[in-house]
Amino acid sequence: MKNKEYMMTQLKQLMEIPSPTGYTKRVQDYLMNELTALGFEPYTLHKGGVICCIGGEGEPLMLAAHVDTLGAVVHTIKGNGALNVTTLGGLNPNNVETETVTVITRFNGEYEGTFQIENASSHVNNKVNDPRTFDGNIEVLLDERVKSAADTKALGIANGDFIALNPRYTVTSKGYIKSRFLDDKASAAVLMALAKSVADGEVTLGRKVYINFTVYEEIGHGGSAGIPADVKDMISVDMGCIGAGLECDETQVSICAKDAGGPYNYEITTKLIELAKANGIDYAVDTYPYYGSDVEATLRAGYDIRHGLIGPGVYASHGYERSHIDGLVNTYKLIEAYVR
Repeated sequence: MKNKEYMMTQLKQLMEIPSPTGYTKRVQDYLMNELTALGFEPYTLHKGGVICCIGGEGEPLMLAAHVDTLGAVVHTIKGNGALNVTTLGGLNPNNVETETVTVITRFNGEYEGTFQIENASSHVNNKVNDPRTFDGNIEVLLDERVKSAADTKALGIANGDFIALNPRYTVTSKGYIKSRFLDDKASAAVLMALAKSVADGEVTLGRKVYINFTVYEEIGHGGSAGIPADVKDMISVDMGCIGAGLECDETQVSICAKDAGGPYNYEITTKLIELAKANGIDYAVDTYPYYGSDVEATLRAGYDIRHGLIGPGVYASHGYERSHIDGLVNTYKLIEAYVR
């Protein structure tokens, strides 16, 4: 893969841009600038998201990855100046504790803080091991000299402000990628690498191809609007699941045959498997028990398309996730084979 370095650079850049669901203009602006610099003409939807035709003729295909992430919003400011939150998507209270965050105010800048359990010191609280819940004992402790709700409000922090978690992105010496939000910025980086390959003349498209960077996926309606009328097939390029009863690992591309929303299109899934076999691509076929994708939102919105789902294997989804460079490369190779 010639553009592997570009793909990994894009992944790092995307990770550095906070984009919790509902606060995605910064990442959209970044994608618009990058795609324009490659020579394309991307555009944004009114609801948010970036769509770009990267060329080709006939049998239009859309490839979709989402760039919104899990996060939180300030629900109330507590008497001690800490923050109660309401979550964006399936944020897990059991794995956010001690995670550093950025509170993004509407009018007064940004502030740092940490998710903590209330009264977090073991030496003074014998209930620190009680179950964690966002509406019970998990709070955001601000890294500011605040001791009351009035102190926090004086900073300009208010109900409804967004909270972005630190992704803690790193790549190990063995090629493992560890970060929050590999779901789905890993696949967004893969699509950017495809766009770069097309722009550089390294990939000739065998059909018309759109790439779609959606937002609001984490709350269920990312792919529900703005699909060009000529699109016949759509593949969500999201994360592949890893866990008990599944075959995929972090180094592979996962081809999903069925998830919680039902089976994916038989012909598209079969074609993806055939291409993986023919091109020596390391892959697994799995069914995901608790999963839904952008392309299912597209179908539920009434679009008449065929649909598929692939993605690099990602362990510990919705937590501090882990994948591997090989998983992204195999996902890229399968997409390239499909669009040729």
